[in-house]
Amino acid sequence: MGRVVIKPQKKSNDKYQRILDAAIIVFAEQGFFRSTVAQIAKAAGVADGTIYLYFKNKEDILVRIFDDKTRQVFARFRVAVDEADNAIDKLRNLIRTHLSEFQNNIHMAVLYQSETHQSTRLVEVQIREMSKMYLDIVSEIVEQGQQENRIRKNLYLGLVKRFILGAVDEVINTWIHSGGTYELASMADPLVSLFINGIGTPQKQGDTSWHKS
Repeated sequence: MGRVVIKPQKKSNDKYQRILDAAIIVFAEQGFFRSTVAQIAKAAGVADGTIYLYFKNKEDILVRIFDDKTRQVFARFRVAVDEADNAIDKLRNLIRTHLSEFQNNIHMAVLYQSETHQSTRLVEVQIREMSKMYLDIVSEIVEQGQQENRIRKNLYLGLVKRFILGAVDEVINTWIHSGGTYELASMADPLVSLFINGIGTPQKQGDTSWHKS
């Protein structure tokens, strides 16, 4: 698989960014369906009508959040991964950056987790694209690790990708439900250790005790 490249978006003006930042907080605290444009405008410090200079409606704001904010985060993922030489360090940098980004913005973490776990998602296309980008980066890392003989080659790659993404997702959910009472990024090293070493102990040759019920 080729290297995944995340193209940065052009920087928008200050009011546009303020509205997006305010909407993230309002959506996270009120829930999307209970939030109003008036609440977002108040939080952003702009008049209600100003919102409509930049966005069609509340749904458009949500879509832009996932288009703009998350793409910025993925650009930082790319930088963090590229800073490492070997696959294990690339994976560690990816996971640590992922957790750090949400730790630095718990409202975005709440909104992202809420929207990605909805049965009916207003940002289905964006979430699907984001998942693909993330899983492509993981694939790239795993394939490099296999070439380096740091990751075994007899793996079902699709399962590995879901295992990593699912574990990180659950760690973030647990942190959110705790109210962000501990350092989320501190879970990066234990997660990578789990991914690479698993939960079993190395078996001696001929030892089949692990098969016993």
